[in-house]
Amino acid sequence: MRIVLGVTGGIAAYKAALVLRLLKEAGHRVRVVPTESALRMVGRPTWEALSGEPVRTSVFDDAEHVDHVALGRGADLVIVAPATANLLAKAATGLADDLLSTTLLTVTCPVLLAPAMHTEMWLHPATQANVATLRGRGVHVLDPDSGRLTGADSGPGRLPEPAAIVAAALALLDDDVTGQDLAGRSVVVSAGGTREPLDPVRFLGNRSSGRQGVALAHAAARRGATVTLVAANVDDALLPDHPAVDVRQVETTLELRDAVREAGSAADVVVMAAAVADFRPATTTTHKIKKTSSGPAPIELETNPDILAELAADRLRDGQVVVGFAAETGDETGDVLTHGRAKARRKGADLLAVNEVGVGRGFGDVPNEVTILDAEGSVVGRGSGSKDDVADAVWDAVAARLRAATTIER
Repeated sequence: MRIVLGVTGGIAAYKAALVLRLLKEAGHRVRVVPTESALRMVGRPTWEALSGEPVRTSVFDDAEHVDHVALGRGADLVIVAPATANLLAKAATGLADDLLSTTLLTVTCPVLLAPAMHTEMWLHPATQANVATLRGRGVHVLDPDSGRLTGADSGPGRLPEPAAIVAAALALLDDDVTGQDLAGRSVVVSAGGTREPLDPVRFLGNRSSGRQGVALAHAAARRGATVTLVAANVDDALLPDHPAVDVRQVETTLELRDAVREAGSAADVVVMAAAVADFRPATTTTHKIKKTSSGPAPIELETNPDILAELAADRLRDGQVVVGFAAETGDETGDVLTHGRAKARRKGADLLAVNEVGVGRGFGDVPNEVTILDAEGSVVGRGSGSKDDVADAVWDAVAARLRAATTIER
């Protein structure tokens, strides 16, 4: 395979040399395209010696061959490691002022960006918005690792290890070779966390950011599906901007239920990744509840419908695959998988992705890990790593089930 390895001017540029070596050892032809700033970190002779290819930074170098177009058309995969905040901004806005950024505008192959920067830069709203925009277009953006940064700093923003970058890159190549296994399929994905209002300013809610559901929508679109994303209180910056993804925003559990059922009536797959409130206040006041000397009045709750169980029982369409998510914590009665197996049997969904939640895992911009069970509680798949990695593991399990159903029909 022909791979373009872009390198930008972050301090982690030296790690890209190992990425290059691992790709070469795997038998791929690699053309390194550094920025001018990157060459101040690692020199041109190093890249040329390791790759065996010429190294250029400007569209005016070797201009007669229109190098930026040739690189883009000829590449099977583009990797940028490290991808600085500046590169992410350029890619998101279509700015092209050097060979690397111009090449990114010409490619039609998969693109993998491995960010590396200081924590404050990674968490800045502008960077997060740029990442959301890129992911919405189908660009695969890895989450940076957390750990020691330049100097004494520590936090999210560290370049993922070279082996992890290469593994993600080769997985993208495999996906591209095997084709779009969800092409022609219609899927519905719910994301986020529902909110049940107590009064005009307060609500009962949960910690779900919607990132896992959004990653599922991205992955399904990349694999060829037409996607309806029912987003419950998901930050606008995270919502995908993708022609194959229709976003419908809701707030409460009942609103989410109606939206999922409406969209799901024509869907091949429904994935309930949203964190749905089990209860809602029996009454909602039209004015803010005031603090009084007698203390707060008790809040009477009523039970929300079990949307996943309803979908599994009703089957809005013949042959529809229903997938649920179960955020669990262990307790004195059993571990996470024990509770997950019980829920799988109780809910009746075709697949249930069980994940342990807690500090630093599950909710928010942190790694995730799931065990995928069938309706009987048997393990049929696993996924771990970034939200994108977990999303692909879930769709792998769904695609296998769809293939099996097609084979039986034949």
